[in-house]
Amino acid sequence: VQLVESGGGLVQAGGSLRLSCAASGFTFDGYDIGWFRQAPGKEREGVSCISGSGGGTYSADSVKGRFIISRDNAKNTVYLQMNSLKPEDTAIYYCAADPNLCDVVRAFGVSFVLSRGEAYWGRGTQVTVSS
Repeated sequence: VQLVESGGGLVQAGGSLRLSCAASGFTFDGYDIGWFRQAPGKEREGVSCISGSGGGTYSADSVKGRFIISRDNAKNTVYLQMNSLKPEDTAIYYCAADPNLCDVVRAFGVSFVLSRGEAYWGRGTQVTVSS
């Protein structure tokens, strides 16, 4: 199993980036995929999540209206389009996969997902937004 994030970088406030999460080694359309981020000294937080079929999406209030999550099951890839970026969006961005990830995060939080240890995680990509 492998999840590989890409697309991070340095961007000015107000700019845009598109992150990609390429997956392999599991039945991709049977898994929810989520984007998470962790800033220095802070806990990992959920950003957006999309169901296996792509029919359901969820986003944190802090990114609603600015970030759009999508997936292409033919390419085993999930995307996070990030617009109107702010300095507070600076973090390492991770993608994760689990059959019920979106519901589990909403019900029990990110810490539960991390402690349960069942989700697949990528190694992350750095996003830095300068003011």
